[in-house]
Order: sequence, then C-alpha cells, then structure tokens
Amino acid sequence: MNILIVEDEKSLASAIKRILEQQGYFADAVHDGLSAIEYAKGLEYNLIILDVMLPMLDGFEVVRILRKDGIHTPILMLTAKNAVKDKVTGLNYGADDYMTKPFASEELVARVGALTRRTGEVVIDQLQFADLTLDLQAATLSCGGESVQLSKKEFNVLKLFLAKPKMTVTKDLMIGSVWGMESEATDNNAEVYISFLRKKLKYLGSKVSIKNIQKIGYRLEVAE
Repeated sequence: MNILIVEDEKSLASAIKRILEQQGYFADAVHDGLSAIEYAKGLEYNLIILDVMLPMLDGFEVVRILRKDGIHTPILMLTAKNAVKDKVTGLNYGADDYMTKPFASEELVARVGALTRRTGEVVIDQLQFADLTLDLQAATLSCGGESVQLSKKEFNVLKLFLAKPKMTVTKDLMIGSVWGMESEATDNNAEVYISFLRKKLKYLGSKVSIKNIQKIGYRLEVAE
C-alpha cells in the first residue's frame, strides 16, 4: 500500500515515513504543494497525508486542485491549526479526515488504517507490465523462467516505472521518490540506477527497455 506524505518540516516527514514503513506501508515524502500535486497525479497512492501550511501552495489549495482534477485518493490533513474553521475548510474542499499536531504515532496509524479500510484495502503483491513481473514482497524481477534480485534502490526505481508504465518519469520525480527531496542525490545517481536496471532487463531477455526522453527523463518501451 502506497502513501504520499506532504509535510514541509523534513524531520517530521521523515518520522512519519519511518512510522508507516514500520507498519508495512510504502511511503514517499515531498515538502511543498506543487510537488504534492505532481506526485498525486503521476503515481498511484492509497492515501495522502497532507499538511496545511506548505510552500508554493497550501494544503487547502492542493486538496481543491486534486479533487477538481478527479483525484479521489483519501486525504488526511495534518496541521498545527486546530480551529474549527480550518477543519471545516479542509473537509469542505474534499479532505476525508483531519488530525492536529502534535500527535501520537498510535493515533496516526489508527487513522491511516481507518481511511484505507473505508475505501477498501487492496493488497497488491506484484506489478506486471508486458513480459515483466515485479514481486513487491521479495523485490525480485522475473521474465519468462528467469528472475533476478533487485537492490533496494533498483526496486524502488523500477516500482516507480511499473506503477504507471505509460508515464514519462522525470529525473526530479525519480530522485524525490527514491532518494527523498532533502537528499543530495543528483541526475548522475538516477542515471547510474537506470544503467543497472537496463543490464538486468537485458540479462532477463525482456522485450521491455528504458528509453531516454531527452532533457525530460525516461519511459518504458516494449519491442514489437
């Protein structure tokens, strides 16, 4: 299950990410409203944890834009504000729940579980595209009768592609999702792991390749 954390306090975002991953969730973290919209539209999430006070666009505006654009992912608003007016504003814009900071980790986990159950939790063990199968539990990539073990970062990069295989993945999106927005990773890090994955696709004899989209990023292609 994938969760998007949108929180400008990087230490808090990291703490929330750690709590959720300890519960078996996959979690991405971004730190401003524009990145929240890019991630929410570009990738599949089961839940968005969204702070109100954000750079670029505040949380209320992020909710309004996502709902207007047909993104119906459940949203838990997380903020230091506790006024009734703020809660009502968030809910009226389309948020599903509201929790104020500071909070106990047990309450966060309980609210996350309640929201995902409300929409019907779907447990996905594999991602498939063309002749590839990515095992989300074992972090193995298979094609035909062959399989290879992926490193943690190889797995996270490939999962990003296979979650929406027709999407062009920018280097910024890849770095933010795999290394974190606060990391010092560069385009070179992304290029290195694309090279690793290309070698493994070649070893497996897959029809799938990773194509360069000049000055933008990468996209999956399937040979005829």
